[in-house]
Amino acid sequence: MKIDKHLFTSESVTEGHPDKLCDQISDAVLDSILAQDPYGRVACEALVTTGTVMVAGEITTKCYVDIPAVVRQVVKEVGYTDATFGFDYKTCGVLTQIQKQSPDIAMGVDKGGAGDQGMMFGYATDETPEFMPLPISLAHKLTRGLARLRKTGALPYLRPDGKSQVTVAYDGGIPQEVTAVVVSSQHDGKVKMSTIEKDLTRQLIQKIVPAKYLSSKTKIYINPTGRFEVGGPQGDTGLTGRKIIVDTYGGVGAHGGGAFSGKDPTKVDRSASYFARYVTKNLVAAGAAKRCEIQVAYAIGVREPVSIMVNTFGTGTVADETLEKVIRKIFDFTPYGIIEILNLRRPIYRNTAAYGHFGREEKEFTWEKLDKVKQIQKEIGASGKGCSAGKRAFSACHAVLV
Repeated sequence: MKIDKHLFTSESVTEGHPDKLCDQISDAVLDSILAQDPYGRVACEALVTTGTVMVAGEITTKCYVDIPAVVRQVVKEVGYTDATFGFDYKTCGVLTQIQKQSPDIAMGVDKGGAGDQGMMFGYATDETPEFMPLPISLAHKLTRGLARLRKTGALPYLRPDGKSQVTVAYDGGIPQEVTAVVVSSQHDGKVKMSTIEKDLTRQLIQKIVPAKYLSSKTKIYINPTGRFEVGGPQGDTGLTGRKIIVDTYGGVGAHGGGAFSGKDPTKVDRSASYFARYVTKNLVAAGAAKRCEIQVAYAIGVREPVSIMVNTFGTGTVADETLEKVIRKIFDFTPYGIIEILNLRRPIYRNTAAYGHFGREEKEFTWEKLDKVKQIQKEIGASGKGCSAGKRAFSACHAVLV
Protein backbone atom coordinates (compact mmCIF):
# COMPACT_ATOMS: atom_id res chain seq x y z
CA MET A 1 0.00 0.00 0.00
CA LYS A 2 1.54 3.30 -1.07
CA ILE A 3 1.60 6.00 1.59
CA ASP A 4 2.09 9.52 0.23
CA LYS A 5 3.70 12.48 1.94
CA HIS A 6 1.51 14.03 4.60
CA LEU A 7 1.46 15.99 7.86
CA PHE A 8 -0.01 14.59 11.05
CA THR A 9 -0.66 16.43 14.32
CA SER A 10 -1.31 15.21 17.86
CA GLU A 11 -1.84 17.03 21.14
CA SER A 12 -1.31 16.39 24.84
CA VAL A 13 -2.35 18.25 28.00
CA THR A 14 -0.76 18.57 31.43
CA GLU A 15 -2.10 17.00 34.60
CA GLY A 16 -3.40 20.45 35.59
CA HIS A 17 -5.70 20.75 32.58
CA PRO A 18 -9.31 20.75 33.89
CA ASP A 19 -10.33 17.62 31.95
CA LYS A 20 -7.22 15.76 33.05
CA LEU A 21 -7.77 16.86 36.64
CA CYS A 22 -11.18 15.18 36.43
CA ASP A 23 -9.68 12.00 34.98
CA GLN A 24 -7.23 11.84 37.88
CA ILE A 25 -9.95 12.42 40.46
CA SER A 26 -12.07 9.63 38.95
CA ASP A 27 -9.15 7.21 38.91
CA ALA A 28 -8.05 8.18 42.42
CA VAL A 29 -11.53 7.26 43.69
CA LEU A 30 -11.28 3.97 41.76
CA ASP A 31 -7.84 3.23 43.23
CA SER A 32 -9.02 4.00 46.77
CA ILE A 33 -11.77 1.41 46.36
CA LEU A 34 -9.65 -1.26 44.66
CA ALA A 35 -7.02 -0.95 47.40
CA GLN A 36 -9.63 -2.22 49.89
CA ASP A 37 -12.04 -4.11 47.63
CA PRO A 38 -10.48 -5.53 44.44
CA TYR A 39 -13.93 -6.61 43.23
CA GLY A 40 -15.59 -3.23 43.71
CA ARG A 41 -17.62 -1.94 40.79
CA VAL A 42 -16.88 1.64 39.91
CA ALA A 43 -18.11 4.07 37.27
CA CYS A 44 -17.04 7.45 38.60
CA GLU A 45 -17.26 10.82 36.85
CA ALA A 46 -16.00 14.21 37.96
CA LEU A 47 -16.70 17.82 36.97
CA VAL A 48 -14.62 20.82 37.97
CA THR A 49 -15.33 24.53 37.62
CA THR A 50 -14.43 27.68 39.52
CA GLY A 51 -14.18 26.72 43.19
CA THR A 52 -16.12 23.48 42.84
CA VAL A 53 -15.60 19.74 42.26
CA MET A 54 -18.54 17.40 41.73
CA VAL A 55 -18.15 13.62 41.83
CA ALA A 56 -20.99 11.40 40.61
CA GLY A 57 -21.46 7.85 39.46
CA GLU A 58 -22.38 4.28 40.25
CA ILE A 59 -20.28 2.49 42.87
CA THR A 60 -20.93 -0.87 44.51
CA THR A 61 -18.36 -1.83 47.15
CA LYS A 62 -17.90 -3.30 50.62
CA CYS A 63 -15.51 -0.55 51.73
CA TYR A 64 -15.78 3.11 52.69
CA VAL A 65 -13.87 5.87 50.91
CA ASP A 66 -13.75 9.49 52.01
CA ILE A 67 -14.29 10.93 48.53
CA PRO A 68 -13.85 14.62 49.48
CA ALA A 69 -10.48 13.78 51.07
CA VAL A 70 -9.42 11.88 47.94
CA VAL A 71 -10.45 14.83 45.76
CA ARG A 72 -8.51 17.37 47.80
CA GLN A 73 -5.40 15.21 47.80
CA VAL A 74 -5.45 14.94 44.00
CA VAL A 75 -5.99 18.68 43.57
CA LYS A 76 -3.08 19.32 45.93
CA GLU A 77 -0.71 16.88 44.21
CA VAL A 78 -1.53 18.26 40.78
CA GLY A 79 -0.41 21.68 41.97
CA TYR A 80 -3.48 23.76 42.78
CA THR A 81 -2.17 24.82 46.18
CA ASP A 82 -2.66 28.57 46.08
CA ALA A 83 -5.94 30.50 45.99
CA THR A 84 -4.34 33.02 43.62
CA PHE A 85 -4.38 30.27 40.96
CA GLY A 86 -8.18 30.65 40.95
CA PHE A 87 -8.69 27.14 42.32
CA ASP A 88 -7.07 25.32 45.25
CA TYR A 89 -7.44 22.17 47.30
CA LYS A 90 -8.19 23.92 50.60
CA THR A 91 -11.09 26.14 49.54
CA CYS A 92 -12.78 24.27 46.67
CA GLY A 93 -16.20 22.85 47.43
CA VAL A 94 -16.68 19.10 46.92
CA LEU A 95 -20.11 17.68 46.07
CA THR A 96 -20.84 13.95 45.76
CA GLN A 97 -23.74 12.10 44.19
CA ILE A 98 -23.12 8.34 44.29
CA GLN A 99 -25.49 5.41 43.80
CA LYS A 100 -25.11 1.65 43.33
CA GLN A 101 -24.49 -0.08 40.01
CA SER A 102 -27.69 -1.18 38.30
CA PRO A 103 -28.57 -4.78 39.22
CA ASP A 104 -29.46 -5.35 35.55
CA ILE A 105 -25.83 -4.67 34.59
CA ALA A 106 -24.46 -6.60 37.58
CA MET A 107 -26.38 -9.71 36.47
CA GLY A 108 -24.27 -10.02 33.33
CA VAL A 109 -20.96 -8.95 34.89
CA ASP A 110 -21.28 -11.36 37.84
CA LYS A 111 -21.19 -14.33 35.48
CA GLY A 112 -18.06 -13.07 33.72
CA GLY A 113 -19.62 -11.11 30.89
CA ALA A 114 -18.67 -7.69 29.56
CA GLY A 115 -19.85 -4.68 31.57
CA ASP A 116 -21.21 -3.00 28.45
CA GLN A 117 -21.50 -3.32 24.70
CA GLY A 118 -19.19 -1.43 22.38
CA MET A 119 -16.08 -1.59 20.22
CA MET A 120 -12.51 -0.95 21.33
CA PHE A 121 -9.30 -0.42 19.38
CA GLY A 122 -5.63 -1.07 19.94
CA TYR A 123 -2.73 0.24 17.87
CA ALA A 124 1.04 -0.12 17.59
CA THR A 125 3.69 1.08 15.15
CA ASP A 126 7.43 0.55 14.84
CA GLU A 127 8.18 4.25 14.24
CA THR A 128 9.30 4.86 17.85
CA PRO A 129 11.02 2.63 20.46
CA GLU A 130 7.82 2.68 22.54
CA PHE A 131 5.78 1.47 19.53
CA MET A 132 3.73 4.67 19.49
CA PRO A 133 3.13 7.29 16.77
CA LEU A 134 5.81 9.97 16.94
CA PRO A 135 3.45 13.00 17.19
CA ILE A 136 1.66 11.82 20.36
CA SER A 137 4.91 10.50 21.84
CA LEU A 138 6.58 13.90 21.53
CA ALA A 139 3.45 15.78 22.65
CA HIS A 140 3.31 13.75 25.89
CA LYS A 141 7.01 14.30 26.53
CA LEU A 142 6.52 18.03 26.16
CA THR A 143 3.65 18.22 28.66
CA ARG A 144 5.51 16.01 31.12
CA GLY A 145 8.48 18.31 30.65
CA LEU A 146 6.31 21.33 31.43
CA ALA A 147 5.17 19.71 34.67
CA ARG A 148 8.75 18.80 35.56
CA LEU A 149 10.00 22.37 35.03
CA ARG A 150 7.17 23.64 37.26
CA LYS A 151 7.50 21.06 40.04
CA THR A 152 11.29 21.21 40.31
CA GLY A 153 11.20 24.98 40.50
CA ALA A 154 13.31 25.37 37.36
CA LEU A 155 10.63 27.71 35.99
CA PRO A 156 8.72 28.81 39.11
CA TYR A 157 6.38 31.10 37.18
CA LEU A 158 4.65 28.16 35.47
CA ARG A 159 1.20 27.06 36.66
CA PRO A 160 -0.49 23.62 36.46
CA ASP A 161 -2.59 24.06 33.30
CA GLY A 162 -0.95 23.54 29.92
CA LYS A 163 -1.03 21.96 26.45
CA SER A 164 1.29 20.86 23.68
CA GLN A 165 0.84 20.02 20.01
CA VAL A 166 3.28 18.48 17.54
CA THR A 167 3.04 18.26 13.74
CA VAL A 168 5.19 15.66 11.97
CA ALA A 169 5.90 15.36 8.25
CA TYR A 170 5.79 11.78 6.93
CA ASP A 171 7.07 10.31 3.70
CA GLY A 172 6.18 6.73 2.88
CA GLY A 173 4.98 6.20 6.43
CA ILE A 174 8.34 7.28 7.91
CA PRO A 175 8.65 10.43 10.10
CA GLN A 176 10.89 12.97 8.40
CA GLU A 177 10.74 16.16 10.44
CA VAL A 178 8.74 18.14 12.97
CA THR A 179 7.19 21.07 11.13
CA ALA A 180 5.38 22.74 14.03
CA VAL A 181 5.39 22.71 17.83
CA VAL A 182 2.80 24.46 19.99
CA VAL A 183 3.25 24.84 23.76
CA SER A 184 0.79 26.73 25.95
CA SER A 185 1.32 27.05 29.69
CA GLN A 186 -0.53 28.88 32.40
CA HIS A 187 1.84 31.34 34.08
CA ASP A 188 2.32 34.00 36.71
CA GLY A 189 1.01 37.36 35.49
CA LYS A 190 4.27 39.14 36.30
CA VAL A 191 6.48 37.20 33.88
CA LYS A 192 7.24 38.63 30.43
CA MET A 193 6.21 36.72 27.31
CA SER A 194 9.73 37.06 25.93
CA THR A 195 11.04 35.21 29.00
CA ILE A 196 8.49 32.40 28.61
CA GLU A 197 9.30 32.01 24.91
CA LYS A 198 13.05 31.87 25.52
CA ASP A 199 12.82 29.49 28.49
CA LEU A 200 10.36 27.03 26.93
CA THR A 201 12.25 26.96 23.63
CA ARG A 202 15.60 26.24 25.25
CA GLN A 203 14.66 24.25 28.34
CA LEU A 204 11.73 22.30 26.92
CA ILE A 205 11.37 22.05 23.16
CA GLN A 206 15.06 21.83 22.21
CA LYS A 207 15.67 19.26 24.94
CA ILE A 208 12.62 17.10 24.22
CA VAL A 209 12.34 17.08 20.41
CA PRO A 210 15.33 15.25 18.85
CA ALA A 211 17.57 17.63 16.91
CA LYS A 212 17.27 15.48 13.78
CA TYR A 213 13.59 16.43 13.55
CA LEU A 214 14.08 20.18 14.08
CA SER A 215 15.20 22.69 11.48
CA SER A 216 15.15 26.41 10.81
CA LYS A 217 11.79 25.84 9.10
CA THR A 218 10.16 24.35 12.22
CA LYS A 219 7.44 26.71 13.42
CA ILE A 220 7.38 27.18 17.19
CA TYR A 221 4.36 28.73 18.89
CA ILE A 222 4.53 29.44 22.64
CA ASN A 223 1.37 30.80 24.28
CA PRO A 224 0.13 31.99 20.86
CA THR A 225 -2.57 34.32 22.27
CA GLY A 226 0.14 36.24 24.11
CA ARG A 227 -1.09 35.49 27.64
CA PHE A 228 -2.32 32.49 29.68
CA GLU A 229 -2.81 33.74 33.25
CA VAL A 230 -6.34 32.44 33.87
CA GLY A 231 -6.33 28.65 33.61
CA GLY A 232 -7.39 25.45 35.28
CA PRO A 233 -10.98 25.10 36.52
CA GLN A 234 -11.27 28.89 36.81
CA GLY A 235 -10.68 29.26 33.09
CA ASP A 236 -12.45 26.19 31.75
CA THR A 237 -14.91 23.62 33.07
CA GLY A 238 -13.45 20.10 33.14
CA LEU A 239 -15.10 16.71 32.73
CA THR A 240 -13.94 13.12 33.06
CA GLY A 241 -13.45 11.36 29.73
CA ARG A 242 -13.13 14.40 27.50
CA LYS A 243 -9.54 13.74 26.36
CA ILE A 244 -9.90 10.27 24.86
CA ILE A 245 -7.61 10.97 21.89
CA VAL A 246 -4.91 12.35 24.18
CA ASP A 247 -5.33 9.15 26.23
CA THR A 248 -4.77 6.84 23.26
CA TYR A 249 -2.84 7.37 20.00
CA GLY A 250 -3.25 11.05 19.25
CA GLY A 251 -5.77 10.52 16.47
CA VAL A 252 -3.86 7.79 14.65
CA GLY A 253 -6.13 4.85 13.97
CA ALA A 254 -9.75 4.51 15.11
CA HIS A 255 -11.38 5.03 18.50
CA GLY A 256 -14.46 3.29 19.85
CA GLY A 257 -15.60 6.37 21.78
CA GLY A 258 -15.42 4.99 25.31
CA ALA A 259 -13.37 6.82 27.93
CA PHE A 260 -11.13 4.99 30.40
CA SER A 261 -10.85 6.91 33.67
CA GLY A 262 -13.10 6.12 36.60
CA LYS A 263 -14.03 2.66 35.29
CA ASP A 264 -13.14 -0.61 37.00
CA PRO A 265 -11.73 -3.37 34.74
CA THR A 266 -15.06 -5.13 34.21
CA LYS A 267 -15.81 -2.19 31.91
CA VAL A 268 -14.39 -3.32 28.57
CA ASP A 269 -14.15 0.30 27.39
CA ARG A 270 -11.01 0.31 29.48
CA SER A 271 -9.77 -3.26 29.90
CA ALA A 272 -10.33 -4.39 26.30
CA SER A 273 -8.63 -1.25 24.97
CA TYR A 274 -5.63 -2.05 27.14
CA PHE A 275 -5.67 -5.64 25.91
CA ALA A 276 -5.92 -4.61 22.27
CA ARG A 277 -2.83 -2.43 22.76
CA TYR A 278 -1.06 -5.40 24.37
CA VAL A 279 -1.87 -7.60 21.39
CA THR A 280 -0.90 -5.09 18.70
CA LYS A 281 2.37 -4.18 20.41
CA ASN A 282 3.40 -7.82 20.58
CA LEU A 283 2.44 -8.35 16.93
CA VAL A 284 4.58 -5.43 15.75
CA ALA A 285 7.50 -6.41 18.01
CA ALA A 286 7.30 -9.94 16.58
CA GLY A 287 7.73 -8.58 13.05
CA ALA A 288 4.22 -9.50 11.98
CA ALA A 289 3.65 -5.93 10.76
CA LYS A 290 5.11 -2.45 10.86
CA ARG A 291 1.75 -0.98 11.85
CA CYS A 292 -1.20 -2.81 13.36
CA GLU A 293 -4.67 -1.95 14.57
CA ILE A 294 -7.16 -4.29 16.21
CA GLN A 295 -10.86 -3.77 16.73
CA VAL A 296 -12.65 -5.93 19.30
CA ALA A 297 -16.38 -5.68 20.09
CA TYR A 298 -18.53 -6.99 22.94
CA ALA A 299 -22.18 -7.48 23.90
CA ILE A 300 -23.14 -6.63 27.47
CA GLY A 301 -23.15 -9.69 29.72
CA VAL A 302 -21.47 -11.91 27.10
CA ARG A 303 -18.00 -13.37 27.72
CA GLU A 304 -16.57 -13.82 24.24
CA PRO A 305 -16.20 -10.83 21.90
CA VAL A 306 -18.71 -10.68 19.06
CA SER A 307 -15.93 -9.73 16.63
CA ILE A 308 -12.17 -9.25 16.28
CA MET A 309 -10.60 -7.49 13.30
CA VAL A 310 -6.92 -7.06 12.45
CA ASN A 311 -5.69 -4.34 10.09
CA THR A 312 -1.98 -4.06 9.26
CA PHE A 313 -2.47 -1.38 6.60
CA GLY A 314 -0.65 -3.47 4.03
CA THR A 315 2.49 -3.84 6.18
CA GLY A 316 1.85 -7.38 7.44
CA THR A 317 4.22 -10.26 6.74
CA VAL A 318 1.18 -12.56 6.58
CA ALA A 319 -2.47 -11.95 5.75
CA ASP A 320 -4.58 -10.04 8.27
CA GLU A 321 -6.98 -13.00 8.39
CA THR A 322 -4.10 -15.23 9.43
CA LEU A 323 -3.12 -12.86 12.22
CA GLU A 324 -6.70 -12.86 13.47
CA LYS A 325 -6.56 -16.64 13.82
CA VAL A 326 -3.18 -16.42 15.52
CA ILE A 327 -4.26 -13.94 18.16
CA ARG A 328 -7.48 -15.82 18.86
CA LYS A 329 -5.33 -18.87 19.57
CA ILE A 330 -2.79 -17.07 21.77
CA PHE A 331 -4.83 -14.42 23.61
CA ASP A 332 -7.88 -14.77 25.86
CA PHE A 333 -10.21 -11.88 25.01
CA THR A 334 -12.84 -12.66 27.66
CA PRO A 335 -13.23 -9.95 30.32
CA TYR A 336 -12.08 -12.41 32.99
CA GLY A 337 -9.08 -13.46 30.90
CA ILE A 338 -8.07 -9.85 30.25
CA ILE A 339 -8.31 -8.93 33.94
CA GLU A 340 -6.23 -11.94 35.00
CA ILE A 341 -3.57 -11.66 32.29
CA LEU A 342 -3.00 -7.94 32.86
CA ASN A 343 -3.57 -8.10 36.65
CA LEU A 344 -6.08 -5.26 36.57
CA ARG A 345 -7.77 -5.58 39.96
CA ARG A 346 -5.17 -3.32 41.58
CA PRO A 347 -5.00 0.39 42.48
CA ILE A 348 -2.89 1.29 39.44
CA TYR A 349 -5.09 3.73 37.58
CA ARG A 350 -4.32 7.19 38.95
CA ASN A 351 -0.93 7.05 37.20
CA THR A 352 -2.58 6.32 33.84
CA ALA A 353 -4.87 9.35 34.00
CA ALA A 354 -2.34 11.90 32.68
CA TYR A 355 0.20 11.75 29.83
CA GLY A 356 -1.37 8.82 28.01
CA HIS A 357 -2.36 5.25 28.82
CA PHE A 358 0.01 3.71 26.26
CA GLY A 359 3.69 3.75 25.36
CA ARG A 360 4.88 3.91 28.98
CA GLU A 361 7.19 1.52 30.81
CA GLU A 362 6.08 2.11 34.41
CA LYS A 363 5.34 -1.07 36.37
CA GLU A 364 1.58 -0.43 36.43
CA PHE A 365 1.36 -0.62 32.64
CA THR A 366 1.18 -4.40 32.23
CA TRP A 367 -0.39 -4.03 28.78
CA GLU A 368 2.98 -2.75 27.53
CA LYS A 369 4.82 -6.00 28.24
CA LEU A 370 6.33 -7.95 25.32
CA ASP A 371 5.94 -11.54 26.46
CA LYS A 372 4.16 -13.09 23.45
CA VAL A 373 6.68 -12.27 20.73
CA LYS A 374 8.23 -15.74 20.40
CA GLN A 375 4.84 -17.44 20.47
CA ILE A 376 3.54 -15.16 17.72
CA GLN A 377 6.64 -15.78 15.61
CA LYS A 378 6.21 -19.51 16.01
CA GLU A 379 2.58 -19.33 14.95
CA ILE A 380 3.23 -17.23 11.85
CA GLY A 381 6.38 -19.14 10.91
CA ALA A 382 8.61 -16.09 11.41
CA SER A 383 10.97 -17.32 14.10
CA GLY A 384 14.21 -15.37 13.99
CA LYS A 385 12.68 -12.55 11.91
CA GLY A 386 11.00 -10.66 14.73
CA CYS A 387 13.39 -7.73 14.59
CA SER A 388 13.01 -7.16 10.86
CA ALA A 389 9.94 -4.97 11.29
CA GLY A 390 12.09 -1.89 11.27
CA LYS A 391 15.17 -0.30 12.72
CA ARG A 392 13.21 1.74 15.22
CA ALA A 393 11.71 -1.36 16.82
CA PHE A 394 14.98 -3.27 17.04
CA SER A 395 16.08 -2.40 20.56
CA ALA A 396 12.78 -3.19 22.26
CA CYS A 397 12.25 -6.34 20.22
CA HIS A 398 15.81 -7.59 20.72
CA ALA A 399 15.46 -7.21 24.50
CA VAL A 400 12.61 -9.74 24.39
CA LEU A 401 14.35 -12.26 22.20
CA VAL A 402 17.67 -12.54 24.06
